[in-house]
Amino acid sequence: MSILLITSSPRGAASHSTRIATEFAEKLVAADPSNTLVVRDLVANPLPHIDADYASGIYVPAEARTARQAEVVGVSDVVLDELFAADTVILATGFINFNISSTLKSWVDHISRSGKSFSYGENGPKGLVTGKKVYIVLASGGIYSEGAAVQFDHAIPYLRGVLGFLGMTDVDVIRIEGVGMGPDAVTAALAKVTAKVDAVVAASQGVAAAA
Repeated sequence: MSILLITSSPRGAASHSTRIATEFAEKLVAADPSNTLVVRDLVANPLPHIDADYASGIYVPAEARTARQAEVVGVSDVVLDELFAADTVILATGFINFNISSTLKSWVDHISRSGKSFSYGENGPKGLVTGKKVYIVLASGGIYSEGAAVQFDHAIPYLRGVLGFLGMTDVDVIRIEGVGMGPDAVTAALAKVTAKVDAVVAASQGVAAAA
């Protein structure tokens, strides 16, 4: 199994989403040595925001692109190749101003390409990135999965929507909630999410054994 880990929090070593997602990916690899891991750190190596050269270049034949168009479209091609090669995708992000990080949004922009990751036909749009298992690891200072603050969670609905549009409908969410509510809340949140991750890894071993 090929695992693609995408990290995007600007908090570095202090990031709960990056740490948990990384530990998750490493546990999956340790559970089955045949698993491979590709890591894309969107903070250390941020993708460029889409611009005029990208917007025009993706519709120009490769041989007719300018040098700049070829450069920016080439970036998109690389991240698309990584995505298509993966069996499992782990997306890690902090909850920033009620949504995902801007670096992760740039990744979404680069993988969302008509004719590559989705197409339009007589029956409307069709996602072309199929057969993937996706895990979203989201860390937030407050509680947004339930209660009055649910309305402010634009991260998970957005990611589920865009991933589904591209064909990735098998999506599980791993929330690290309440990490801004004091040390006890952090401890409880990490214990809860670690137990969930371990359960997923254990289940994956069962699937591998059955296969």
